[in-house]
This record gives sequence, C-alpha cells and structure tokens, in this order.
Amino acid sequence: MIRLEYFEQHDFQQLIDWIPDEALLTAWSGNLFKFPLTKESLDWYIKDTNDIEKSDAFIYKAVDIETGQVVGHISLGSISRKNKSGRITRVLVGQQTKRCKGICQAMTSALLKIGFEELRLHRISLGVYGPNPAAVSCYEKCGFYTEGISRDTFLFEGKYFSMIEMSMLEDEYRKIYKKEI
Repeated sequence: MIRLEYFEQHDFQQLIDWIPDEALLTAWSGNLFKFPLTKESLDWYIKDTNDIEKSDAFIYKAVDIETGQVVGHISLGSISRKNKSGRITRVLVGQQTKRCKGICQAMTSALLKIGFEELRLHRISLGVYGPNPAAVSCYEKCGFYTEGISRDTFLFEGKYFSMIEMSMLEDEYRKIYKKEI
C-alpha cells in the first residue's frame, strides 16, 4: 500500500540519486530538466506547488506504508479548474529492483483518488514515451484508455520517440474504484 506525501526540499537528494544518467532523466521528465538533476532545478520544480486552492501542480513522493520507505515520485499537473482536468506526469519508481512489483500501479491509484475525489476533476490524462509496454500495462490496469499516439514527438540521442496518450474520466474511475464522488 502506498501513501502520497508532498515532495519537499529534504527529498531532493534521494530523487537525484535515483536518476544516475541522462536516459533515465529524459524518460522521467522529457525536456523539463537537463542532466545532471540538481537541487537548484528541483527548487524551481516545486515552486508554487501543492497549494490545494491555487496551484496547478501537485508533486508527491510515494511512501510504502508498511516500511515507511520512500519508493517513488509522481505528480499531477496541468490542472484546469475550468475544465476540471489534470495530467499525471513524472512517474518514477525509485529503485530499479522495486520496479514491476505493483508500486507504480499503487502510486497511480493513489493519485487518481486525489484527482477525482479531492480535486473533483472530470478527466485525468497522461502520456507514455514508447516503447514502454510496462508503463502502458500499468496504466491500463489502473483503468486508463489509450486515446492515440502522437508520432515522433521527442528526439533523444538522434532517435525519435512517439507519445502514447491515455486518459480516464470520472465515471470510469467510479466504476473501477467503486466510489461515489
């Protein structure tokens, strides 16, 4: 089981340690950060976030409830209160040995609860750089539907990557998670 807590300055070093190379940084953040990840860039990243009334981004660390250990990172951004929508971004299970063990699915489910139940969103989307079948499978297990593919949207080390666009609507969330909103 996973609990999401706000990502703060004292969490920076752990995230920096989890991202040892440019390929992983790029997979995690696209063009948002340059390698190496720094405390200064993370200061900018969390500036003006996590105020439930005003912010358009919420950045979390994922804590394993049983061990108290921080196991991942996830954010919900691009929040439009007018359109009642948001976008899951920058999802990372920290230690490579913990990947493919349900942590990402638990993190995503916890974030969906915040988005649909606390923020009262109607739609939550995300994008996966392909090919990443493990991520696509994780999000499908959470209830996301594939909307389409934006072809060759990202260039890294001379190779183009496409973006698989996925989303979930509030009524789909209610059906899967048996929640009244």
